[in-house]
This record gives sequence, structure tokens and C-alpha cells, in this order.
Amino acid sequence: MSTPSNRCPEVDQFPSPTSEESESLIPKSSKPHWTRYLWDTLDKSPEEQRFLLKLDAAILTIASLGYFIKHLDQININNAFISGMKEDLGLDVLWSLLTIIMAKCSNVQQIYVLRFLIGLAESSFYPGMQYIIGSWYQKHELGKRSCVFHASSAVGSMFSGYLMGAVYHLDGVNGFKGWQWLFIINTVISLPIAFSGFLFLPDVPEITRASYFSPDEILLAQTRMQDEGRANRAPYTMKKVKKVLSSWHIYLLTLLYIFYLNGGGVSAQPAFAIWLKQQGYSITQINTYPTLTTAVQIITTLIYAWMSDTILQGRRWPPIIFSGVMIIIVNTSLTVWNIPTGWKWGCFILAGCSSGVSGLIYAWMHEICAEDNEERALVAGSMNEMANVVQTWLPLLIWQQVEAPEYPKGYLASIWIAVAMIATAMTIRHLHGRQVAQWAIKSTRE
Repeated sequence: MSTPSNRCPEVDQFPSPTSEESESLIPKSSKPHWTRYLWDTLDKSPEEQRFLLKLDAAILTIASLGYFIKHLDQININNAFISGMKEDLGLDVLWSLLTIIMAKCSNVQQIYVLRFLIGLAESSFYPGMQYIIGSWYQKHELGKRSCVFHASSAVGSMFSGYLMGAVYHLDGVNGFKGWQWLFIINTVISLPIAFSGFLFLPDVPEITRASYFSPDEILLAQTRMQDEGRANRAPYTMKKVKKVLSSWHIYLLTLLYIFYLNGGGVSAQPAFAIWLKQQGYSITQINTYPTLTTAVQIITTLIYAWMSDTILQGRRWPPIIFSGVMIIIVNTSLTVWNIPTGWKWGCFILAGCSSGVSGLIYAWMHEICAEDNEERALVAGSMNEMANVVQTWLPLLIWQQVEAPEYPKGYLASIWIAVAMIATAMTIRHLHGRQVAQWAIKSTRE
């Protein structure tokens, strides 16, 4: 595949490697070693192993810790709600949308204002980090890194449950209630992680100034992206914007992510915890038992990633289809509701199978939009932004607190959203296949 020549020279800190340099920077392996199925770095040259070790340490550590604290903030609102915040503040149905540290809030109005400001500040983190990941890693590496990054949100969910179970016993200490201590401790954890991002994130290969990379390693990074056919940055022009808006990429990939983010609602809502509360379980139990769902999410996320990068040879759509099928099975059972208690536990826990394909959707997007860096950035932002826009109003219609935990509209809507997600994924698969064939013909002619 030819490499697009849309480099923006004024921002380059290092020259692009020549073809001779590319040959010397990335030694060719005669035969893939079985260790690549464990972790792809193990099957590379010592130089590339050293480079990827630094890259993983910087990007994956900061990205994962950052997303961990972001999701910890979001899940804390649910755990605080079921642990006494509802009674203390008189909160209404909008509780499921609030994600702010609010230990000092004394009324709902304060929460609304703070939530808007925090949401504005954090909105670019996930698509921004996915864009950075897509700017450094090759196809056989991309799914794992994107999914490891995404799995950190599930770790945040689990940690929040355990944290709430622990700090609830601080109720009354220094005048703070147990749920308020949850947000105080969250802040202590978050600040050092946030500051470390300024020091260690490497930006993108063509402009990086990361001190821990040597000039040769920066050339190696640029060569790796050239080998992938992944374009460098270029100026935004009206022609480019029109090209992006006239392509199916931005519309179908955004639609796919909307369906993903809004289709696994039972795992995003505290239905499991509310049901446990109705069954008479203790505060500690209703905060810790739902972490089984997030444990399943972590496990399936990593399984999806490793299978997609290795066994499926970079194909992203099979795990997405499997995820949709699991959504249909779980939500069909919960729509019926009057099912054996054991299977109800199973449905709430297996709902975690639906949450692990976000990283693969982004990895797929990076590959589909590889030839245009600005399109890749715009589509990444559009996917996240539009999916979250829908998520701000859809739960108010289908996941109403007064219907919890039965949620007759929520479970039924999730089934149809999953069907739409599967159909959209298969459409993208078809169109991407045609696109790859066209690229191959173009490359042959050149």
C-alpha cells in the first residue's frame, strides 16, 4: 500500500526515514514465533522490543490510569446513590447521568452545575487517547492496546464498589457521610495521575519530543506507521472536510458506536445493585456483588482483543457480533423478568460480555481511516461525541428509576439496539472489504 504524502512539514521535528533506513530500523523476522500470541512485542527484534516497552509504559500506563479515574468518578455516583446519597440529597431520575465528585454538595442544583463543567473537561479524554494509540501501534498490536485501555474503565468500576464498601464505615467521621468520603478519597487518587500525563504522554510520532525516545526510536516509530499506510498530520482544508463528510466512514462508524454505547444498558445501569437492595442485601454486598459483572467485562475485553489481533488476524467484526448476540440473550431474559433466580444472577453478570468491544471499534476505525489522519481524528471525536449525546437523553426515556429494576422499556430497547449494531457492523465489514480491494488495485498500479 502506498503511503499518503500529506505530511505537514512545519510541524515535523524529525525527518521521515528513507527506504534504506526503514530496512535497517525494522529487521525482518523469518517466521512468526508462538510467543506473539501471548504478547506481540515478544516476537520482535531487540531494538523494537525496547522501543515498544517504553511506548507501552508511557501510553498504556497514563491512558489506563486516566480512564480508570474518569470511570471511577462516573461509577462512584451510582454507588453513592445506593449507599445513602439519594436519601440525603433528594435526588431524582437524573442520578444515572451524574459523574462528579460531590462530597461538598448539599443540593441537587449544585450537582447539575458541577456535572456540566466536569463533563466538558473530560469529554475529549477517551477519543483523544484512542487517537494517540492509533497513531503509534500497528494493526496486530492495536486491538490489544485499545482494549487494555478500555478495560481500565471496568477496573475503575470494580474498585469503586470495593471502595464504597470500605469507606461506608467512615460514615460520620469529621462530619462527612460515607458516600462523601468516597469522593474525597477519589480526589486524592486522581490528582497525581492527572499531573503525570503532562510529563509522560509522547504526543504523535512526527512531532514527539519525549525525552525517553532516542532519535533512532523516533525514526522507527515513523517507519512503523508508514508501513501501516497510516498518514501523518496535514492542514485542514475545505476539500478535506468535504471528503470526510461525503464518505461513509464518519456516518456508519459513528452509528456503530452509538449502538454500542447505548445497547448494553443493563451493564451501564445499577439494575443489579438495585435488585440486590430490594432483595435485602447489605450495603457492602450491593456494592461488591455487581463487580462480578465488571470482572466478566475485563475478561471478555481481553479475550476479544487477543483473538482479534492474533487468531482472527486483525478482523474486528466477529467479537462485535458476539457481543451483540450476548446483549440479545441477556436482555430477552430480563424482559421476561420472571425467570429462575439463578439465571437472573447469570444475566446480570453476563451483561459484562457486551462492554468490551469499544477498543476494537476504535481499532477498526483507525484501519478504515488510515489514509487520512484528519479524518481519523474527526471520526474518533464524532463517534464518542454523538454516542454520548444520545446517552444523555435515551436513558431518561427507557431506564427510568421508577421502573427499576424491571426496566421493561430498557431491556426491550437494548435488544433492538443490539440487532441494529450487528446489522451496522456487517455493513461496515462489506464496505471496508471493498475499500481494501480498491486500495490493493491502486497500490498495484502505482
